[in-house]
Amino acid sequence: MSRADFFDGLRGGIPVALAAAPFGALFGALARDQGLSLGELTLMSGTVYAGASQMVGIDLFGHNVQAWLIVLSILAVNFRHVLYSAAIARYIRHFSPVQKFFTFFLLVDPQFAETVKRHESGKPVTFAWYLGFAAVVYVVWVALSLIGGLLGSMIGDPKAIGLDILLPVYFLGIVIGFRKRDNFLPVVIASAGVSAIAYRYVGSPWHVSIGALAGVALAAVLPPVKANRKPDLAHENHEV
Repeated sequence: MSRADFFDGLRGGIPVALAAAPFGALFGALARDQGLSLGELTLMSGTVYAGASQMVGIDLFGHNVQAWLIVLSILAVNFRHVLYSAAIARYIRHFSPVQKFFTFFLLVDPQFAETVKRHESGKPVTFAWYLGFAAVVYVVWVALSLIGGLLGSMIGDPKAIGLDILLPVYFLGIVIGFRKRDNFLPVVIASAGVSAIAYRYVGSPWHVSIGALAGVALAAVLPPVKANRKPDLAHENHEV
């Protein structure tokens, strides 16, 4: 592996890790409030490693929901990762099977966004870079989950101090990062609208996957936006 790529990934992952840190602490506090031990909540962050799914899971734990329904609900929230993995598959064809295993395990929302941006910028998506970026985010996430569990009693009710807004703001920031992509606005509007309708008539967490599929379906049928091209001066001169 390239040491330069690895440290490039580490540097890129630090801002993301810091942005996700409050969310990790919030999960730890909520998990502790739902009765999970410090070991259990840390293990959950280290193995599930999916913030929204972990939030859904601990919420369902507190309502004594059957295990199969918890698994199904988490699958609904995480279905977008199937789309993520399909989208980056062409970028990581050169990875070994073992590297691909860790790549998909560490594939969270900001990791996907930065991988796509790196490829589109013309830089190679190497496993060294990918691992460096993922490592700092993963370690900070797990560590802050533990710290949140330790300090959970000091935080109190997260909703009372507005911490429950962290998740939507977090995802909004990722979405805005793709604002220059073709058909960004119609796809976002369609996805958000369908998600809101699904939330009303189907319920959570299914509205997440339904909204995502609506956005993907619209993006697939919309033609790409043609870039404004400068006139071919040589061709114009020839015609004159």
